Amino acid sequence: MKTEILNALRISFEELTQLLDGLDQQQLNNTPFEGSWTAAQLGDHLFQSYEVVDALNGNVKTTNRPIDHKAEDLEDLFLNFDIKMESPDFILPFDGILDKKELMHGLNCRTKAILASAEKNDLSPTCMDFEFPGFGKLTRFEMLTFVLVHTKRHVHQLRNICSNL
Repeated sequence: MKTEILNALRISFEELTQLLDGLDQQQLNNTPFEGSWTAAQLGDHLFQSYEVVDALNGNVKTTNRPIDHKAEDLEDLFLNFDIKMESPDFILPFDGILDKKELMHGLNCRTKAILASAEKNDLSPTCMDFEFPGFGKLTRFEMLTFVLVHTKRHVHQLRNICSNL
């Protein structure tokens, strides 16, 4: 279970990085169509969401249920591309021009930290420092599942953004 999620995270993070890195500063900050975030804003939103690494490394308690109990529901929600989701206010992207180098550096640091946390920690405890909207407290495995499916969702959107630039 741990190996599979680590491999899937590495692949998704690499896809994200390659797509963003393939854009120049102007493309990164261009709005591709009305109602869309820019590629930079999408990256900033993910960067902010990756702050869950603090919860992964924070206070935990023993889990008294299957460690993947909420994983399928997270997958069903975030990988349903037919629904439009609204970002919680606390991870809304910056509404302005974002610097590519700073964005890429921040994403690389946070994704490396998430992978390092996943590699070194037991994924079965419940993270106590963050309550996931609509899901409550998640195990480390479920938190990593969220990171994975959230990244996949936005990689899908990023491909659409790139094709409209």
